[in-house]
Amino acid sequence: MDPHKSEQLHNLLARRVGRIEPFRVMEMVKAAGEMRRAGLDVISLSVGEPDFTAPEPVAEAAIRAIRAGATQYTDALGLLPLRQAIAAHYARAYGIDLDPRRVVITAGASAALLLACAALVDEGDEVLMPDPCYPCNRHFVAAFGGTPVLVASDAQRRYQLSGADVAAHWGPRTRGVIAASPSNPTGTSMTVQQLQAMLGAVRARGGFAVVDEIYQGLSYDQAPVSALRFDDNVITVNSFSKYFNMTGWRLGWLVAPEPLVPVFEKLAQNLFICAPALAQHAALACFEPASLALYEQRRLEFKRRRDFLVPQLRALGLNVPVMPDGAFYVYADISGVDHPLRGDSAAFSMAVLRQAQVAIVPGDDFGVAAPERHVRFSYANSYERIEEAVARIAALLDRT
Repeated sequence: MDPHKSEQLHNLLARRVGRIEPFRVMEMVKAAGEMRRAGLDVISLSVGEPDFTAPEPVAEAAIRAIRAGATQYTDALGLLPLRQAIAAHYARAYGIDLDPRRVVITAGASAALLLACAALVDEGDEVLMPDPCYPCNRHFVAAFGGTPVLVASDAQRRYQLSGADVAAHWGPRTRGVIAASPSNPTGTSMTVQQLQAMLGAVRARGGFAVVDEIYQGLSYDQAPVSALRFDDNVITVNSFSKYFNMTGWRLGWLVAPEPLVPVFEKLAQNLFICAPALAQHAALACFEPASLALYEQRRLEFKRRRDFLVPQLRALGLNVPVMPDGAFYVYADISGVDHPLRGDSAAFSMAVLRQAQVAIVPGDDFGVAAPERHVRFSYANSYERIEEAVARIAALLDRT
């Protein structure tokens, strides 16, 4: 394209585009894809996507829906039977009596977070979130004119926001917080005490709290606890992508205070009409006994992978100061590794990709709190491939 025309087009872009940074994990995925197309065997420990896919009952439910012609728009809030099934899931998994009318079905958890930010964030508002955190959270806030305020956390706080953090960083323009438990990239959950203190600090200041719980089904060391247990005004976000292994189906949900449901309904009607109908019909089968039994087997397999990977990384000199108790991520400090690039996680990650043919993610995706020292590993790959990846990284470190 003519450079002058390209410049003209870029001048048309809204200023918010400049505030959105590239999602670097996808850049690593792209580089790994190029290597695979060149015939190289690349092991992915990068993208946060389960290697498992939807179980057979879910696939069969989708096929039945297609054959029945159940492919038209649904209500903007989602199919009522699915909202009821999700409410029943909260009773079974978390002991929470949830009114199905509070459940809003969305086109993935990303759409749920976008709806929350559209409803709650005005131009110039500040929203607190821990550093490190999922990078898109700050971009969702920026997309609606808000300012994400990253609060540096550490292993002692399980890389989470504390009540004291909220109190210390709350300013005249602060509107609320976005947190995740378990977290991406750290795989750590908030303790019950942390969660209560954080929610209490926000409530005392009249702000909103959005808690991303999409990895709660993948908890390994204690029973998961939903923020809904402590605060009816909290907005929680969840998804069929991770625990339910339906990433490409683009289906999620949020739970909102009942007075806000009409607000989310109006926004959903205008922004995406409804979540994919086929995915909604299929997701009903996620809650069948056969599916739930399979999900439990898969959860235990993720735990087995974690229990192998974390000690292996520590043995290689990577510091994992707190055991990740959920999700499928390990956030590791490379500063003690015997490698010349240990102070540059982006260069280190690229060296691991190019020389060991293992894809990992540098820390600069996740915040500004020492990202050059950190990398993220995803163990959403088979046990055997994780074993091979560790062996390759060990060989690389031995060579250097």
